[in-house]
Amino acid sequence: MATDITMPKLGFDMEEGAISNWLKSVGETVKKGDPIAEVETEKATVEMESPADGALIEIVVPPGERVPVGTVVGRIGEPGEEPAEGAGPEEVPV
Repeated sequence: MATDITMPKLGFDMEEGAISNWLKSVGETVKKGDPIAEVETEKATVEMESPADGALIEIVVPPGERVPVGTVVGRIGEPGEEPAEGAGPEEVPV
């Protein structure tokens, strides 16, 4: 089963952020803690780490799109796993 990658809350007052660059491509294998994307906030650009071992199976939010904290931006799963049907961005209340 896939693990959601969500927009992290990088500061007390952070409400949204943008993926400025994906460092991994769909299909690439990652280990928990590997840098997978760069998150841009109003104050800084920070590397986001993989929440699990596996492969990047889906990029939900393209670079440059601003989304609220907690929004699913991508998914990690087993190599070769397909994203679930109907999977897409979902907002998590903050």
